[in-house]
Amino acid sequence: MTPEQLLTSLKKQAPAPVYLFLGPDGYERDRCRRALREAALPLDLRDEGLTRHDLDQISLSAVVDDANSLSLFASERLIWVTGAEGALPKRLTTTEDKDPADASSQMKQFIKNPAPGVTLVFDSQRFDFEGDDKAKTERVRKFYAAIPNVVEFPRFTAAAARQLVTKLAGELKLSIGTSESEFLVEALNADASRIANELEKLSLHSGPGGVVTMDLISELVPNARASSVFALVSAIGRGDRLTSLSVLDTLVRDGEYLPLALTFLATQFRLALVAHEAGVKNAFQIQSHFQKLGIPMWKSRAEQVAETVAKLPRARLARAIRHLYIADQAFREPRPDDRSVMESLVWKLTA
Repeated sequence: MTPEQLLTSLKKQAPAPVYLFLGPDGYERDRCRRALREAALPLDLRDEGLTRHDLDQISLSAVVDDANSLSLFASERLIWVTGAEGALPKRLTTTEDKDPADASSQMKQFIKNPAPGVTLVFDSQRFDFEGDDKAKTERVRKFYAAIPNVVEFPRFTAAAARQLVTKLAGELKLSIGTSESEFLVEALNADASRIANELEKLSLHSGPGGVVTMDLISELVPNARASSVFALVSAIGRGDRLTSLSVLDTLVRDGEYLPLALTFLATQFRLALVAHEAGVKNAFQIQSHFQKLGIPMWKSRAEQVAETVAKLPRARLARAIRHLYIADQAFREPRPDDRSVMESLVWKLTA
């Protein structure tokens, strides 16, 4: 079930007794949480009827016992259980392993015969649906297989995030261009919750009917100093160590989170290396090539990749990516000095 399907169903009928929320996205989850609270609880019971539990702190059996208990203060209850993955057994040795007997049987019994007026939500947002997290997500899904109502919250794609920017900007009466929208999405890594928060901040600053510019985004949005990052890429491409260190100093003074700056650099260099290997050079060719590969690529990003391709030959890009990998490992060391790691990287890239 998608978030939109859940929201539509809540407008037509009462909430189901039990839900499982899966996935990392917080924006759609918040919308569904608010809708469930309004649908499951009368207005005068919005506070008394809401109970929160965390399965990293209490047992699944205790949660089900609470759901089966009558409340002295509320006839309708919404029980929100975070950390749903915390109830999983620590190890599964075969695909036929059984759930812990007591907790599993209690949960299944509640699903078959739910307590009147109780809505129980198990919320798992630790794992994604792709990459290494995919198997973990499926394990959570298997453990809670008895729950018929599963709502999935995948991360927003870049395209979906840009659509969200357009939608929210319209609601806030903000004017934002395509380039500015792409810039904002990239700076916030297509995180829908952060996009909503930052657009509201931009709205408060510029007022109704305001225009969102690149300078305004760079000034107000944390980690949106992408222009400085691309200036760093350009200086490294020229082998200009002094300018590279100066741009790095600007990033530090502006409060840029340096591991994120490293991520921008690594992404830019990897895309440029792929473009080199494919023999594409101008922005139009680069955009077409990556779109055929299923990788979102918009015009401004393609122009940035084209500039990097022009400045850095293939062999130098390959060496740079190896140095970026070493820097990424250094950031993962206990208590690293982020600035020293990045300065060392700049020295190597401009050698």
